[in-house]
Amino acid sequence: MRVRSWLATCATTTTANDSTVPFPKSQRHLVSDSSSSSDATGSSTSPSDRSYSVSLQSNLSLQTLPSVPSLQKLSPDETINFSSAYHLCINSVQLGHKLPIGCIAVHHNFLYAASSHEINVYDRTATTWTSINTFNDNDSSSGSVKSVTFCDGKIFTAHQDCKIRVWQLTPTKHHKLKTTLPTVNDRLLRFMLPNSYVTVRRHKKKLWIEHGDAVTGLAVNNGLIYSVSWDKSLKIWRASDLRCLESIKAHEDAVNAVAVSAGGTVYTGSADRKIRVWAKPFNEKRHALIATLEKHKSAVNALALSDDGTVLFSGACDRSILVWDREDSANHMVVTGALRGHGKAILCLINVAGLLMSGSADRTVRIWQRGSDGRFGCLAVLEGHTKPVKSLTAVTEEGQKGVVSVFSGSLDGEIRAWQVSVSCPNSSPLNLQKWNL
Repeated sequence: MRVRSWLATCATTTTANDSTVPFPKSQRHLVSDSSSSSDATGSSTSPSDRSYSVSLQSNLSLQTLPSVPSLQKLSPDETINFSSAYHLCINSVQLGHKLPIGCIAVHHNFLYAASSHEINVYDRTATTWTSINTFNDNDSSSGSVKSVTFCDGKIFTAHQDCKIRVWQLTPTKHHKLKTTLPTVNDRLLRFMLPNSYVTVRRHKKKLWIEHGDAVTGLAVNNGLIYSVSWDKSLKIWRASDLRCLESIKAHEDAVNAVAVSAGGTVYTGSADRKIRVWAKPFNEKRHALIATLEKHKSAVNALALSDDGTVLFSGACDRSILVWDREDSANHMVVTGALRGHGKAILCLINVAGLLMSGSADRTVRIWQRGSDGRFGCLAVLEGHTKPVKSLTAVTEEGQKGVVSVFSGSLDGEIRAWQVSVSCPNSSPLNLQKWNL
């Protein structure tokens, strides 16, 4: 069954050789974690215990990818001229049925949280979160919701039943189903043409505009919707008329993640351990493969791009976040190093305002920032979830310089909201306790 996806793959990878890892001779920090003592969850972990834990986790990651150097700061002394981060968990909600949170997304002041087939919508500015609308709750046949995104005033949701659903927000803040992709009109245009069909498995064919397995990820750029699936394909849809423009056999195994740069370059990450890069050659109408990035030793679960699109971050079951930098002389991108510290598989990544946030099966969220020397500091470790962190989203807060709101969804059925204040060296951080939240 494909449902096992990252769960079974990561379980196998992350436990290998754990019992044979040598104990470090000294207890020193491998990443800066200036905010560990200010965690709102009140962790009682001592600095020496935390230092040893980070050291052990980095050693585990290093065993998997020994040829990739670590990019993070090696000791607190190296972070004197680095930014500091202070964080506070300001809100949380536990869904009543305690089903795993599959994905979360923010659109304006609304927080969308998918659990199984249901999508709950919250006013994230409210002091106490209450669901203002729940949709798709009567359609359990759609399977779990894998991704939520927004384009042209419409909400797009990806489902395990191979479909993408399109919703419209009504004036009463309810969500009305507009159509399902591929649309009926798109099917009618193609179903009579023999060359519109592709073989998905023995003795079974589908229209090329249809996904043949769960749709696992969505991305939006310049009026186009990009979808990836466990059927190994990448499809591109036009948001204005909801037509499928392209279908590409992207990988040799399930595709788990997709990211798109502002310039239209598409990155796909797969269980085949590869990241592939797609773009339209000059004067061409269709995307072509321009690079295959190979370094991970296990399934790629998550992708994120820097603000300017020149740096790609990839997370996999091997516990490492790989950093890929643009280099035209080396077939588009080369891996420049790894960010280590998580103790288990990387499940989700997001980059906002120069901050990279990573969620892991080790139940934590880490916040990373790149310094002027190209190396990274782990500014904070957000703790409190009791099961793997499966989904992340984040937004900058208008009128609050240096403040980012981070939302994490876990398999424990809980959503947590964090306020993170990032201050430059030698400057005073915002007083989180005085925020009017």
